Amino acid sequence: MSVDPSTFERMYREEEDPWSFATSAYEAAKYDRTIAALGDRRFRRGLELGCSIGVLTARLAERCEELVALDTSPTAVARARDRLGAAADVRVATLPDELPEGPFDLVVASEVLYYFAPDVLADLLDAVEAVLEPGGLLLAVHWRPPTRTYPLRGDDVHAILAARTGLEPVHSERTARYRLDLLRTTA
Repeated sequence: MSVDPSTFERMYREEEDPWSFATSAYEAAKYDRTIAALGDRRFRRGLELGCSIGVLTARLAERCEELVALDTSPTAVARARDRLGAAADVRVATLPDELPEGPFDLVVASEVLYYFAPDVLADLLDAVEAVLEPGGLLLAVHWRPPTRTYPLRGDDVHAILAARTGLEPVHSERTARYRLDLLRTTA
């Protein structure tokens, strides 16, 4: 079973930054590695799944001519819009049903894919591959240690990504706390 979207709205109403994205040294270092994995490339049109309050989004916007950022929580989206202004098109969306139309040459899924049950994740990944242009990149970063609140572990998500035939590995990093994989569409 996927995590109910209302869970995130409740969290953001109770706390401005539930995961300390804006203040955590761990998150800042992980974001540095996330951006570094992209190399010097600039992107025409990027998509961020699960943007939260827009901390990573602000960094991604510097690399994209156009960036669409999604989150299921209206409260998080309002905070991200305040943070980003016109730097990104931040939208409320429930995935996979409300994935915007492509094409995108970059899709970023940071700390989001493990919230989906395996069957829903498979549908979402099918949809993501469909909106990625040929040679487009999918950058996935996820927490590795076990939790009681996510349907999948980060390593499970990345194993599912590695098994997808339409994606080829470009770059991979593993730390004790997170895994980062950059994949390219083969079609």
